[in-house]
Amino acid sequence: MRSLDAEMAAHVQRAAEAVGVRVLLSVDVEEICAHADGRPRSVKTSVGELPADHVVLSTGVRPATALAQAAGLALGPTGAVATDAQQRCPSADGVFAAGDCAESFHRVLRAPVNIQLGTHANKQGRVAGTNATGGRVEFPGVVGTAVSKICRYEVARTGVTEREAHAAGLRVASSTITARTRAGYYPGAGPIWVRLVVDPIDGRLLGGQIVGVEGAAKRIDVLASCVWNGTTVGELEFYDLAYAPPFSGVYDPLLIAARQATNLLDGGTRR
Repeated sequence: MRSLDAEMAAHVQRAAEAVGVRVLLSVDVEEICAHADGRPRSVKTSVGELPADHVVLSTGVRPATALAQAAGLALGPTGAVATDAQQRCPSADGVFAAGDCAESFHRVLRAPVNIQLGTHANKQGRVAGTNATGGRVEFPGVVGTAVSKICRYEVARTGVTEREAHAAGLRVASSTITARTRAGYYPGAGPIWVRLVVDPIDGRLLGGQIVGVEGAAKRIDVLASCVWNGTTVGELEFYDLAYAPPFSGVYDPLLIAARQATNLLDGGTRR
C-alpha cells in the first residue's frame, strides 16, 4: 500500500493478517518453481521457499506508449505521452492523447504525473473529443483521489502523502486521528483513521488518507474538494458537514482531524 503513508498502511496490513493472510515486507522474490506440467509448486524468496498452488504477480503499471513513440510523439518525464491542457500532443499538430497513456497535471505537485484511473481517462477523453471537433475545453488536472476495499477496511487517499511531499521538496506537516464512523452508541459503529498532510506555513491541505470500516471511504471526497481548492485545515475545521447518529458523531472525523491539524500548526495553543 505505497499509496498510503506507512502509519496508515499498517492498519490495512493488520486487517489482512486478521483473516489469515501472511504479509512479508521487504522480501525479494527469486524464483517461481513449477511442477513438470507447469503448475506452480513454490516461490523461492530471500527468506525461504513458500509452497504455492497459485501465484499472482502484481508489479505495478506503466503507460503503453509504443504506438505513440513509433508515430514520433514526445513523451513526458513520467514516460507517458506529453499533452497540454486541451489534451493535444504538442509534438504533433492535430493529435490528441487521453487516458492511461497520457500525462496529467497534478494540482498539488504542480508537475506532470501519470495516474491511471478511469475517472481521469473519461474526463480527458471528453476534453480530447470536444477539442478535436472544434470546441475548446481544458482538463484542469488531478489530485490523485482513489478508493478501494481490503478485507473489512475501506481505504482512500487524495492529494499527496507525506512521503510524496518530501520527495517533491514540499514543506509538510501531518497528523492522524482515530475516531468512529458513526455515533459510538449506534449499531455498526467502527474505527476510522484520518491522516491529513498540511502545509505548515499557510495551513493548506495537501493530502488526506482514510482507513476504516463501512462509511469511511467516501469521506475522502470532502478532502479531495479541499485539496482541489486550496482549503486550509482552519477552514475545514468549521465546515458544515451533515450529522446524524447512523452516519457520524456530532463532530465528523474529518472535523476532528482538521481541529488536531490546526492545533498542531498553532503549536498546541488551541483547545
